[in-house]
Amino acid sequence: MKILAAGDIHGDQTLAQKLADRAEKENVDLVILTGDLTQLDQSPDGIIGKFKEKNKKVLIIPGNHDSFATIDFLAEMYGVKNIHGYSVKYEDVGIFGCGGANIGPFSKMEEGEIVDMLNQGFEKIKYLKKKIMVTHVHPSETLMEKMSSFVPGSPGVKRAIEKFKPDILLCSHVHEAEGIEEKIGKTHVINVGKQGKIIEI
Repeated sequence: MKILAAGDIHGDQTLAQKLADRAEKENVDLVILTGDLTQLDQSPDGIIGKFKEKNKKVLIIPGNHDSFATIDFLAEMYGVKNIHGYSVKYEDVGIFGCGGANIGPFSKMEEGEIVDMLNQGFEKIKYLKKKIMVTHVHPSETLMEKMSSFVPGSPGVKRAIEKFKPDILLCSHVHEAEGIEEKIGKTHVINVGKQGKIIEI
């Protein structure tokens, strides 16, 4: 399975088109958008549609600049899956997620809520061989967290990694940490950022 994962698009249609073109060129099986698709719920048009025009399967979660309602609306409008508190299965790969963040204007979540939402999704796919966790916010006590003095990592996401031991965590949120990859136990943590990352499972 080949995945293009990206986040922090913030309503930039030019960036969305560039990512959709890359998804087509790289012939990816799936696109995962890790939140902040809009800028404070503004400019939601022309983001997901760019990927659907390329006939790509898309998974989304809200960021801290998207309301839960807007992401649900976009999921319904474009026929894509919002995996906030849910999971999907592709062959022997399970993907589960939690959007929002521990700070921000929208979709603010307590750390315990983050763990609970991830647990809801994990329970349905825990038997599968490979597991990918998707969050907007990055885990605490990481290099990613050190890249910003005002965007804290999430202890809840860190706890979830230690509890569920996914093979991969895809996140974004802290723009300064775009592209950073690190390990927590056996989990490969990737800040996919707005330029996106190709992941092969």
